[in-house]
Amino acid sequence: MKKSSAALVLITCALLIGCNKSQQINGSSMKTVNRSISQIKERLPLDQRIEFEVSFWTLRDDIKDNGQFMDAIDGKTPDQLIAAGKELFEKRKASGSKDYEKFANWEQMISQYSQERIDQNRKKTPDQRDNANPHRIDYKMHSM
Repeated sequence: MKKSSAALVLITCALLIGCNKSQQINGSSMKTVNRSISQIKERLPLDQRIEFEVSFWTLRDDIKDNGQFMDAIDGKTPDQLIAAGKELFEKRKASGSKDYEKFANWEQMISQYSQERIDQNRKKTPDQRDNANPHRIDYKMHSM
């Protein structure tokens, strides 16, 4: 009885610890960074996804060394990563970076990127061959 209750307590603690870090970036390797970024991004509301992505890539652009980058983002939550991205945006804007001078503030930049993403998704046009030969499905095999 003592062994089963001790095992139950250990399993419960392990689950709580494991579940608690689900909204944090795992910076132990680049593979785990990418995996945790993807999982976190899927769980974020749509309006926060682009902010999260822009912040991640802004920080990645700033820190070229993989080890330093992994240390910098390890354990960060989406809100912490976005705050770091905003801070870096302000720093670059204040230094006169040409990439950022066209934006008045962070919100405007995110708004523009969001609109570009929406436009990108709308521009997907069907293959013209689908309209020309609606009943043929082997047209793609002819070019092989």
